[in-house]
Amino acid sequence: MNRRLTPRLPSRLPVDPYILAILGTVGLAALLPASGHAARAAGGASTGAVALLFFLYGAKLSTREAVDGLKHWRLHGTVVLCTFAVFPLLGLAAGGLVPYLLTPQLQTGLLFLCLVPSTVQSSIAFTSIARGNVPAAIVAGSFSSLAGIVVTPLLVALLIGGSAGVSADAFVRIVAQLLLPFLAGQLVRRWIGGFLARHKKVLGLVDRGSILLVVYTAFSEGMVAGVWHQVTPARLAGLLAVEAVLLAAMLSLTWFGAGRLGFARGDRIAIQFAGSKKSLAAGLPMASVLFGAHASLAVLPLMLFHQMQLMVCTVIAKRRAKDPLPRVVARGTETGAAETGAEEVVRTGALTGAVRN
Repeated sequence: MNRRLTPRLPSRLPVDPYILAILGTVGLAALLPASGHAARAAGGASTGAVALLFFLYGAKLSTREAVDGLKHWRLHGTVVLCTFAVFPLLGLAAGGLVPYLLTPQLQTGLLFLCLVPSTVQSSIAFTSIARGNVPAAIVAGSFSSLAGIVVTPLLVALLIGGSAGVSADAFVRIVAQLLLPFLAGQLVRRWIGGFLARHKKVLGLVDRGSILLVVYTAFSEGMVAGVWHQVTPARLAGLLAVEAVLLAAMLSLTWFGAGRLGFARGDRIAIQFAGSKKSLAAGLPMASVLFGAHASLAVLPLMLFHQMQLMVCTVIAKRRAKDPLPRVVARGTETGAAETGAEEVVRTGALTGAVRN
């Protein structure tokens, strides 16, 4: 393989700078929580920010690419089953750990983590580094995000429902704040898609700034409601242990299960990375709409899992990059596909973008 196409892999495990920004926002909410008129203003701004986020998601997502990619239906069906079936089953099984390792509130957050869609950027980045099927990772992540707009709220209603204070009004808010803006973005994509593509950096700042506002509002409400008195260091340690087991189980299942199903190496890599991860960017605004004042505890497991998956998947991707590749597969060489993926990582800095998803 051409040496210049080999991606430079990080010498250290990534500490997501955006996670640090989120933690700083949490600290600000703890020290200076919004209350009274300020809380109402922050809540209104947060509602608008969530609607803007999903409008931009809709405007940026190419539905045609997702539909075209569904021709590889076995691969994408496997990823969808892992994301919206296997993950939720494991989240439900974790209910047996209450009250020994988890509080009911933390278990609800863990179950919510299991219901959100997969990532897009990090699935692509790690698949590229590991020399896997990059186009499949692109479509799998995009389709999961698209499906999650509808599937995640429905699963929350079915599996969490009233036990977490999620009412029918929450689903009216889901339609108003998430689904309608997303559909509006899809409708106008043909006119503004080019503009969005030319201003990715600026819009990325809007995305991240909006999510920080959502985090501040959610954690302010949690501080005012006193929900953080329910979390102790021992409970946090228990949550981390449970999440480590959850991630290990999904990484093993996606890799060995895809092998048993007869997928080629490149497809197995795409399934492993797209089927084992969860999107912080999609989960945070959904939680703010669904859980209200309890959103801070609901997103804590997702925030911890996000950083954990980045560190573990970096190690796995580096190891997979050293695997010997088969010389020829049907309709071309897998080596050629791998080099294309590696070149894309070098050109776009995909690994850097992965930590933001």
